[in-house]
Parts: sequence; structure tokens; C-alpha cells
Amino acid sequence: MGLLFLFLFAIAEIALVVLTATKFAETAKWLTNRWIIRAAETVLLLGMVLLPTTHMKWRFFAALLVLGIRLLIALIAYLAKRKSASGTKKMAGVIVSCVLSVLLVAAALVPSFLFTNYNGLKTTGAYEVKETAAILVDESRVDPFETDGSFREVPAHFYYPAAEGEFPLIIFSHGAFGYYQSNFSTYAELASNGYVVVSLDHPHHAFFTKDTAGKLITVDPEFINGAMAIGSGDTVNDEQVYEITQSWMQLRTDDGNFVIDSIKAAKASNALDAAWHAEDEQTLLAVLATTDTGKIGYMGHSLGGATGVALGRLRDDLSAVVDIDGTALGEVVGIENDRRVPDDRPYPIPVLILSQQVDYDELPPDAAYVDVNKNLVENAKDGRLVSFVGAGHMDFTDLPLFSPFLASLLGTGTVNSEECLCTMNALILNWFNYYLKNEGTLSIQAQY
Repeated sequence: MGLLFLFLFAIAEIALVVLTATKFAETAKWLTNRWIIRAAETVLLLGMVLLPTTHMKWRFFAALLVLGIRLLIALIAYLAKRKSASGTKKMAGVIVSCVLSVLLVAAALVPSFLFTNYNGLKTTGAYEVKETAAILVDESRVDPFETDGSFREVPAHFYYPAAEGEFPLIIFSHGAFGYYQSNFSTYAELASNGYVVVSLDHPHHAFFTKDTAGKLITVDPEFINGAMAIGSGDTVNDEQVYEITQSWMQLRTDDGNFVIDSIKAAKASNALDAAWHAEDEQTLLAVLATTDTGKIGYMGHSLGGATGVALGRLRDDLSAVVDIDGTALGEVVGIENDRRVPDDRPYPIPVLILSQQVDYDELPPDAAYVDVNKNLVENAKDGRLVSFVGAGHMDFTDLPLFSPFLASLLGTGTVNSEECLCTMNALILNWFNYYLKNEGTLSIQAQY
């Protein structure tokens, strides 16, 4: 829609130039035409933004501000000079004004070019999906990223079916530099089919989030540097990788444990203790009342998937895990003779790993940590390793549909992103239906 408006805006500005050159060269007429055209441009964009089909309206706020200021200036000039204006308008100034106006509005519309009108995928379930949120404060832990001794805070965003009954609980963890809405379509698909999905923000690992004071918390620079160093593989050895990643896993599993325990306690007591800072306590209590804490699954993307896998070993109340294109970092238990030592103990619960196309049989002995996924699947109670041909890392999130440009910078493949996401969501639903609801049969191929 941004490109459409820019095209119409350019036409209007060119029309002003043409009218000035052919019929209304007088300065007084130009002043009149200018404010009328600018009013029409402002009304046009405002009308487009207010359409019910226009989502993420914030993409156009900068452009609306620019248009509003331009209209105000044009109207003031018209009212102040309309009676005293004389002579004809110089065409050079009119043309320059046209070019600068188009460039200025184009710059203000950049957010609309970077982000699409995406509002999630169509869900297949019978339930309407609603949302609420809370921030949980863990007074047993000091946040290692803060310097003031403040406690660790974990934002939790609930997606739930607007219905009565009890529904299994699924926790989601985002990837490195991720965001709680990274897989919004997955949460909505699950919630529409009768699940309470809680997507966590891991502060300082998340691209951005907010704390209980409303302060914006952005991703920690040292965390970014560590992740980039590990990704490059050139500046850190296996011992350093192991040390760094285990600290990440500890932070995230502590977050996950805290949230699950808090949800179970609130469900059991039908009350929110001091840890909870809810945006709507009554709504949250109603959601928790419909949450079946005896049936819990965990899923996550990238580092979030590794978190779920690790918690599958740590907790006895998880029924199934889904790892979305994440290396199971918690499955590495040490480094010996410059080699990673995988955890060869039986993995206690079903685990589904969805990944890019990897030929594990062709990996060299010193390959990256992805080889631990194969070991995990072989040791799991029910381990499935599913690859997607042509998929990139971000194709397993909503980002390519939300912002194709940003997704391409972070890593997309040749696959149709929407088809990849729909297939992935269907597999995750099938997996949790089977293991959390005892419904249906598993229909999972090794490759898609």
C-alpha cells in the first residue's frame, strides 16, 4: 500500500506542476491549488490507513505526520498571502518543490516498504484466538545483565481459545535476537485448535522487550558479539563455544522453569502471587482456569528450540518438545580431546526437530553442533528429524511474511515462505495433538 500511495502522491504533485505551467501560473492560484492538493493527499493516506484491512498502521505514522505538517504550512501560506499575492509562480521553484516533496514522503514511507500488511495466516481451528500478557518477576534470581541488582523479569504473552473447557499448555521460546511474536501464526494455529500458548521474551536475548517499569530492554551487545563469533567459527574454539552456550542455556532454562512453575502455582491456587504483573488480572485468571497444567509441551525457534530440548531432560511434567531449526546445545555435556561429547542417555520424551536440509551422514567429524541433533533423535523415546528442502533459518518464522527484506538479511532460502510455514504449523499441531491430546495419528515425513 505504501508504494501505491507514493505513486498516487507523485501523480498529484506532478499534476500541480502541470496545472501551474498550463492554466494557473498566478501565485494566488498556485497557493490555492497547493493547499487543496495537499489536503487531498493527506485525506487519501488517512483513509487508506483507517481501512479495516490495513494492519500495523504504525507503518504510516511518519508519512501522516509529514503530510499533516505540509498541509498546515500550505494552508497558513494560503490564508496569509492569498490577497496580497501577485505575479506568476516561477516554474523552477515549482519543479524543485515537486521533486523534494516526493523524496520526503518516500523517506517517510520507508517503514511501509520494509514491512508488509501481514496479519497472520488463516487458522484451521474452530476457536477464536485472544491475547493477554504479564511480566513475571523472579525474586530468586538477580538479572545478570543488569547492574543495579534488579531481579530477573520474564514477559509472558498468552494466546488462548475464547472458549470454556481445559486446554493443554504450550510454552514458546524465541531465538537469539528474536521476539515473542516471531512465530505468531504458529501460536494462533495452536490456540484456534484448543491450546493455551505462552510465548516468552528472554530479556537481553530478545531483540527488544519491556520491563515492569515500562523501560525498553534491547538485546545485549555482548550476547550479539558472542553469537556472531560462534556463527563465524573463526574466533572461538569448541571449549569457548561450550562455555558460552551453556551460560545461555542456563539463563533460558531458568526462565522457562520459572514461568512453568508460576503458571502451575497460579492454576492450583486460582490466584496470582507477587511475581505476576498482569495487564488484566481477571482475564489472566480466567485463562489460567482453562489451562490444563497436566499436559505441557515446549517449542522454540533456534536457541529457543534448544531451550525446549534442555527442559525436556530437566522436567518430568513436559509431554513433548518441538525444536524449530535449533541446535540442541544442551545435549553437549562437555569437550574431550577437542571433540564435543554428546549426551548418550535416553531422551525421556518425544522430540520433533524441524530443520533446514542437512545430510547428517555426510557431516565431517568436526562439523558444527548440528550433529548433536541426530544423536538426540536416535536416543529419544520418539525422535523425528524433519528437513525442509530449500528453507533458510528465518523461513521457520513469520518474519519473511512480515518483512521480506529483513528476513533476507537474516537468512531465507528458496522455499515459498508461506507454504513452509503452513506445513510446519500443521506438523506441530499434529505432534501436539498426538502427544498432548491423544488425538489422531502421526503423519510426518522425513522431508518436505
